[in-house]
Amino acid sequence: MNAIRKFLDEKLYPDCAGNWDDTLFRERILANLRPEHVVLDVGAGAGIVQQMNFKGMSQRICGVDLDPRVVDNPVLDEGRVCDAASIPYGDAMFDVVFADNVLEHLAAPQIVFGEVARVLKPGGVFLFKTPNKWHYVATIARMTPHGFHERINRWRGRVAADVFPTLYRANTAGAVRRHAAATGLEVVSIERIERRPEYMRISAPTYVAGAFYERLVNSTSLMEPFRVILVGKLRKPAR
Repeated sequence: MNAIRKFLDEKLYPDCAGNWDDTLFRERILANLRPEHVVLDVGAGAGIVQQMNFKGMSQRICGVDLDPRVVDNPVLDEGRVCDAASIPYGDAMFDVVFADNVLEHLAAPQIVFGEVARVLKPGGVFLFKTPNKWHYVATIARMTPHGFHERINRWRGRVAADVFPTLYRANTAGAVRRHAAATGLEVVSIERIERRPEYMRISAPTYVAGAFYERLVNSTSLMEPFRVILVGKLRKPAR
């Protein structure tokens, strides 16, 4: 299957490397990062996603996560173990807060949005990437047990310790707008993006079906609500 997958990758998505979504999100973060900034990575974990390594690119990179490995995360200047609903930093400390594949795990997203708003400086931005609730991957995830997710991600090369339960309570553009409005954050942009069908690359027929779906949802703006990821930028109003 590896040979078939490689052939289809080169034929259908020659410009799409592995972890294309994290690479895309990295570009969005870099566009908002300055050397003088103090930055917070919400859900930093063990630092296994190399595209989220911004160490040395700004004044200070902090991170929070329930995963105790965050304290040894090599891409952070400081890591703290905590729930994102209670961030252990003072008010107006950060120029940029970002969250990569975190919103789908939040039990109380509005509280987390409020905490992000609290620790952001006036004019600071909150950037996030998260699965879209209405995409088939998230739909299947909501209908299947956590053990199934672990097996699928093991096939994709992720260990069980890096696969967490999902809730999808902040995973539509509408939900993001509601949580932002309730916590005083302005919506700058919400992109809905579909590219190479990562979870469908298990056989030739599923790959082709996934590629057909990708072309369908990218063919018209009417299909935007069914693209795979949301990439958003929120801003705390300046004084």
